[in-house]
Amino acid sequence: RLIDNLYSVFRDNDQSGNSGSQTMIIRPEQHWFLRLFDWHGSVLSKIIFRLLLNVLMSIIAIISYQWYEQLGIHLTVAPFSLLGIAIAIFLGFRNSASYSRFVEARNLWGTVLIAERTLVRQLRNILPAEHDAHRRIVSYLVAFSWSLKHQLRKTDPTADLRRLLPEERVTEILASSMPTNRILLLAGNEIGQLREAGKLSDITYGLMDNKLDELAHVLGGCERLATTPVPFAYTLILQRTVYLFCTLLPFALVGDLHYMTPFVSVFISYTFLSWDSLAEELEDPFGTAANDLPLNAMCNTIERNLLDMTGQHPLPETLRPDRYFNLT
Repeated sequence: RLIDNLYSVFRDNDQSGNSGSQTMIIRPEQHWFLRLFDWHGSVLSKIIFRLLLNVLMSIIAIISYQWYEQLGIHLTVAPFSLLGIAIAIFLGFRNSASYSRFVEARNLWGTVLIAERTLVRQLRNILPAEHDAHRRIVSYLVAFSWSLKHQLRKTDPTADLRRLLPEERVTEILASSMPTNRILLLAGNEIGQLREAGKLSDITYGLMDNKLDELAHVLGGCERLATTPVPFAYTLILQRTVYLFCTLLPFALVGDLHYMTPFVSVFISYTFLSWDSLAEELEDPFGTAANDLPLNAMCNTIERNLLDMTGQHPLPETLRPDRYFNLT
């Protein structure tokens, strides 16, 4: 309970405000023995109650062993071995699908940084450094990344938008049913006005518009990942099978292991339950769990890059992924 309370405190601190909710853990090199005792970032905190239930079932199996043996009830390890292989295959597939979603989400956010850097570089190569369009377009691009982060995490973007944009633009964006897409539209309008004023050639305008298309692609891809989880029926049947397996396993082990049943049963259950919990966590890469993407740190990196490219100082303080529990 003490460990759970400490974990809850640090988790709440991580999720309170932009500077503390970087989520994803980046650890330095650790000795393998020290890594065995890492708590923050592991899924053990999520499955500890289920493991305790397995210990309870193991104790029940030990106490009632003589009774149900007299009734002629015999559970052997053989069917559990076959079922365990099948569960491992399905859990491996689900973890692979969840990790693919995580990697795709990271690639999409990498595209945001690359596309916005390229767009600002193209703008700097054409217009003088002191041109007002630099500041306005950069503000829209930075606001796009922060707004996308808030959209994916279902949080309020008002504070960040007011920090970056004029109040009348913030009002217009928040009035839209799709605020992130509205920001992209306003950035496109700024570039279109430069073209109408003769500041951009048709070729340059086309190149810059292609970068906005890439951002629109990122927006659609992130919305797809956020709104289309792994099919619920697949998750449900897998979890039911895993929980039933872990519940009955002690009764199959007790005949051979006796008082060692809780130790072996919990170890096997930990393997299956942790795989299932990790797959569920990675399924939504935009959340605020310890292994989700550090969206605040990514948005901060984008903002620092674009402001530096246009000579706007001072730059925001650098945000880092979660390092609260680094053992260094």
